[in-house]
Amino acid sequence: MIYELSKHKLAQKQTMMKHRDIYHDKDFVLASIDEELPGYPLYIKKIESRMRRLLKIAELNPELTPHSLHHTHTSLLAEAGVSLPKIMERLGHKDEDTTKNVYLHVTQEMKKEASQKFKELMENL
Repeated sequence: MIYELSKHKLAQKQTMMKHRDIYHDKDFVLASIDEELPGYPLYIKKIESRMRRLLKIAELNPELTPHSLHHTHTSLLAEAGVSLPKIMERLGHKDEDTTKNVYLHVTQEMKKEASQKFKELMENL
């Protein structure tokens, strides 16, 4: 999967250079390398279709979707201690509530950490 993304990124860079005067550069991960709409985001059905094919080849969970990867990425950022403003910036969110309520699921590791911190606090009283 990483190899395929790397190949696509290289193709994007080549398209960007070839069509620098019309390339729609908004830093999309899966931007079109099509001659007519270079740089515009790919249609979701096309992304899902490619992802299903790649998941099958890689023998990974076929239930994964681009959206599930988005959620996982966000949860891992939170678990790594990345600040809410940085996560919002990375996701392109303007509304803090959207990020907090929809994407920042509390992971098992974060639950353990909260429990450990509370235990330490109580022991130090």
